[in-house]
Amino acid sequence: MTEPIVTTDGLTKRYGTRVAVDGVGLTVHRGEVYGFLGPNGAGKTTTLRMLLGLTRPTSGTARVLGCRPGDPAATARTGALIEAPGFYPYLSGRNNLRVMARYQGLTDTAADVALTRVGLGDRGGHAFRSYSLGMKQRLGVASALLGDPDLLVLDEPTNGLDPAGMADMRQLLVDLAGQGQTVLLSSHLLSEVQEVCDRVAVISQGRLITESTVADIRGSSSLWVRAEPVDVALAIAMGIAGDDLVRLTGGGVQIDADAGVAPELARALVEAGVLLHELRVRERSLEEVFFEITSPEPATGSGPASERTRQP
Repeated sequence: MTEPIVTTDGLTKRYGTRVAVDGVGLTVHRGEVYGFLGPNGAGKTTTLRMLLGLTRPTSGTARVLGCRPGDPAATARTGALIEAPGFYPYLSGRNNLRVMARYQGLTDTAADVALTRVGLGDRGGHAFRSYSLGMKQRLGVASALLGDPDLLVLDEPTNGLDPAGMADMRQLLVDLAGQGQTVLLSSHLLSEVQEVCDRVAVISQGRLITESTVADIRGSSSLWVRAEPVDVALAIAMGIAGDDLVRLTGGGVQIDADAGVAPELARALVEAGVLLHELRVRERSLEEVFFEITSPEPATGSGPASERTRQP
């Protein structure tokens, strides 16, 4: 296991009687892209602000790059984009970055390099006020990249980007992790998170629901069969995979078994004279699982959802 870059233990933030973040414990390792997910109002941005030292926690602890959040030693090695980026509207994108670079003791060249990395090299001379939402977001990410920080904390970095821009940003995040930098990413675009993140944490109503790899959260694959007569197909599937793993769903038969049984199942169906219309592997997307574990559940007396679903 790689070295932890960010750890929290019981991190909590209250605003009066409202609990915005409730006992969150995270571990982010060096060189990974870590997704931080949750519905709007779940406490994501508040948590990120506490990690950056912008908001003081009510209780609990956090360590960032071995320091307390907001410690100058950690701040110097962290780049961040939280909420909407703020820049001087009448300065060009390039000059905005150069101002920020000089505040950090960096050269103008560092600003130019960051601008190129986010695909704004040819628009750097244009005034910030003329930028589209996606271009403003790119410039915000460029500001976070100044100085090649060890840790990048990005809140919705693909906001406003077109599909090509999203693809470019996705590749940039992967490249950064490949170079040993760590990315802590908050996003509502779960398909993007599924493609780039090594591990994810899901937060809902301020509480951590689960923290695990994307593969573990998505779970195993299943098979779906559409065949006639369906009752014969159902009986054959039960004989191969077991009664508990087979059910009728969506006009077909779902088998919650490894895809490795597909050849045996297909052969058995054909030999039985079943008319096989479709046999495919079905993998749950991160989006499907996200909605499952963050949807409100009726009280059952079995304890909070976070205690039932959180990974060890």
